Amino acid sequence: MSKVLHTFVVLAYKESDLLEECIKSVLNQTIKTNVVIATSTPNDFITKLAKKYNLEIKVNKGKKGIGYDFDFASNCVDSELVTISHQDDIYDSTYAEEVITQYKKYPKATILFTDYYEIRNNKKVKTNTNLKIKRILLFPLRLKLLCNRKFIKRCALRLGNAICCPAVTFVTNNTPKEKFACDLKCNIDWYCWEKLSKKKGYFIFIPKKLMGHRIHEESTTTEIIGERIRTKEDYLMLCKFWPKKIAKFINKFYVKAENSNKSE
Repeated sequence: MSKVLHTFVVLAYKESDLLEECIKSVLNQTIKTNVVIATSTPNDFITKLAKKYNLEIKVNKGKKGIGYDFDFASNCVDSELVTISHQDDIYDSTYAEEVITQYKKYPKATILFTDYYEIRNNKKVKTNTNLKIKRILLFPLRLKLLCNRKFIKRCALRLGNAICCPAVTFVTNNTPKEKFACDLKCNIDWYCWEKLSKKKGYFIFIPKKLMGHRIHEESTTTEIIGERIRTKEDYLMLCKFWPKKIAKFINKFYVKAENSNKSE
């Protein structure tokens, strides 16, 4: 039996009022795609939504933690392409179609990802300082003929994590099963991109805003920033690209930028 071409794996956690909106967005694609729910916190709330939309639930009974949950989500289906959908984010109707079109052009890609907009207070924010900086960092990856080069891929990562995790689709045959597994709490996605940047394959950037990443007070990212864990993790990641003294210097600017997640 051949693999499914593309699957949205909706990663659900506890009881989120935003989960249904995410599910609706991935079911409302211009082309048919597979959708399942993955969770390490099974409960009646998730079960009822799964039944309502006739979706299978995959339960992670292994090691718990954000990175391990992400790896479980990326490996729990037999699919050529997997998008890990965070339960509070949404996807435009053409997301899957655009990703599949690019995959057919670049089958040796490791990841394909789109641009995105933020959702703040239920309003779409298509540009702000944070998004502008990320788009500048991603500019080298617009050169499709060069985006399989290790140097170019790492250029897009060496000053920060410019790739939005829920905007990413993984090519399962070209990526290892363990991508996120680590004990980091905040920078597991940056850790993954750095790991993949050293492997053969293309980083395919689709410069269209095709999904919305929600920023709100209850998000895991905001909680982590509040705990100041991110400062330490940013430094650890920067050290993978720079000598320690330079990494420390760059990290000072990160401390100032953290407030953007709360106020901008």
